[in-house]
Amino acid sequence: MAQRITTDKAHVYGPTSNSNEKRTSSGAVLKRLLPYLAPFRLQLSFAFVLVVVTALVQAAGPALIGQAIDFYIVGKDHNGLARTMLLLLGIYIVGLVAQGGQIYLISSIGQRFLSELRAQIFDKVEALSIAYFDKHKAGDLMSRLLNDINTINQLLSQGLTQVIGSVFSLVGIVVAMVVLSIPLALVSFIVVPIMIWITVIFARRSRVTFRQTRAVIGIVSSELEEELTGIRVAQAYNRTEANIEHFAEHNAANRDVNVRAVAITSAFTPTIDLLSTLATAIVAGFGGWLAINHQIPVGVVVAFFLYVQQFFRPIQIISNIYTQVQSAVAGTERIFQLVDEPVEQKDVPGAQPLPPVVGRVVFDHVNFAYNADDAKPDFVLHDINLTVEPGQTIAFVGETGAGKSTLISLIPRFYDVTSGKVTIDGYNVHDVTLASLRKQIGLVQQDTYLFSGSVADNLRYGRLDATDEEVEAAAKTASAHDFIMTLPQGYKTILGERGSGLSQGQRQLLAFARTVLAGTRILILDEATSSIDTRTEELIQEALKRLLKGRTSFVIAHRLSTIRDATTVIVIDKGHIAESGTHEELLARNGKYADLYHRQFPR
Repeated sequence: MAQRITTDKAHVYGPTSNSNEKRTSSGAVLKRLLPYLAPFRLQLSFAFVLVVVTALVQAAGPALIGQAIDFYIVGKDHNGLARTMLLLLGIYIVGLVAQGGQIYLISSIGQRFLSELRAQIFDKVEALSIAYFDKHKAGDLMSRLLNDINTINQLLSQGLTQVIGSVFSLVGIVVAMVVLSIPLALVSFIVVPIMIWITVIFARRSRVTFRQTRAVIGIVSSELEEELTGIRVAQAYNRTEANIEHFAEHNAANRDVNVRAVAITSAFTPTIDLLSTLATAIVAGFGGWLAINHQIPVGVVVAFFLYVQQFFRPIQIISNIYTQVQSAVAGTERIFQLVDEPVEQKDVPGAQPLPPVVGRVVFDHVNFAYNADDAKPDFVLHDINLTVEPGQTIAFVGETGAGKSTLISLIPRFYDVTSGKVTIDGYNVHDVTLASLRKQIGLVQQDTYLFSGSVADNLRYGRLDATDEEVEAAAKTASAHDFIMTLPQGYKTILGERGSGLSQGQRQLLAFARTVLAGTRILILDEATSSIDTRTEELIQEALKRLLKGRTSFVIAHRLSTIRDATTVIVIDKGHIAESGTHEELLARNGKYADLYHRQFPR
């Protein structure tokens, strides 16, 4: 299992408010979302019109009620009162229809927007280099794709329409109040500076806290993914109780930081309620004084009572969804961190497709370091020079960590060389398109990965247009057909996650068949025979004779009995080519290879 995540609070809770780490402002984060909304200009324009209609309706209602009091109730004009009430009813119906329309439009736009954002993020994840996944946990990436996206979903589907509508309602209410009575409006707005000051304070504190909540949920997701993946090991070593305690620490950290976030946002709403009550008292006192002194009609005072309630209602709505806003901003920030991640392995400008290859592979003075950008890179491969002719089988052996897997990973450009070059048929792999390069390279790893789906679907993974007959022929070549036919539904048998229900040897036979069907001219076997039983090894040896014929093959094997027929055996030692030759030549030389061989097969 991977190394445990530290429980140091500075790490778990993320950056504090005093952190010097560069952060993006909320405005800048939200501004980056605007290009995703560009395709929906027409729908957004119509939604904007509906928002304005809703705001006008809310602003017109209290004014009509005040007018009814001053002109029709006081004057006992029943017909005028009836007409005003009917007009008020019609306006409110229009407002309800407009509000429903804007909610539908914005929610629909939001879901389509999220669909495009998810697609872009998935495309980016698929394009990232293997080196990125070496440094980042799958659980945290899953959290960004699911949890962080979900925070934006909640904001768009529940909060955005209310926020936009509330802003326009505020504008309409302010205009209506000023038109009715400038003195009373100015007195009513006395609490606004206090409200702005309090909002700024809450915004600063909650922004930091919600960044921490998104970081912590990523850690919890990583921990959960790691525990589920390693459950067999945990149970085998009786680590379940310790793992439960360890997960509880991260879960408690998640709980604590979310409690802090709730405490901050929950304090905001009562504060706004207090300001609303204060403003209402001001209107009652000053408005009543103006009415007693006959400076304004009673109906205007009543209208102001309603306007004050409406004035603070949008603010209360915004405060109620403040948690969603801050959480969505923090989640969006994490998403764009992933979007902005540079793609190390990508097509260079002017890259040309690699034509069908014969299979001549050359390593020309190749050096490689994982930390190539550091001032003092730690090289794991040193001046590798190797020429492999078409159809040859090259076997790499050596101690664990010698650099064997790293070396062959340079062929399909899972990593780029630090210096030197790797060529195929004279084409520098760095100068051809990745798709055309990897299409012509087959890969079978020690830890064979099978996807959920049928056996046939897994075999077709590298060649989707293969016929049933071609699938079966490939399975026979890889010695997999016989065991496939023993499965409940043969090639239509549905496999569980990672091929659960199959033995390690059976999964590897399927991986061989998948490579056969892909029809690649270059084949890489990375310890593909290291975890199998003797009988399966015999089947694989038979399959290898058919599979390797006519292909340029690179084989990493700790079981030296599987590479006796290799064209050349190369011993890698601490990133250098220490020895090379046939199996018999190296045994006769009595060097490093002979030492490795005799450890496995004592004389």
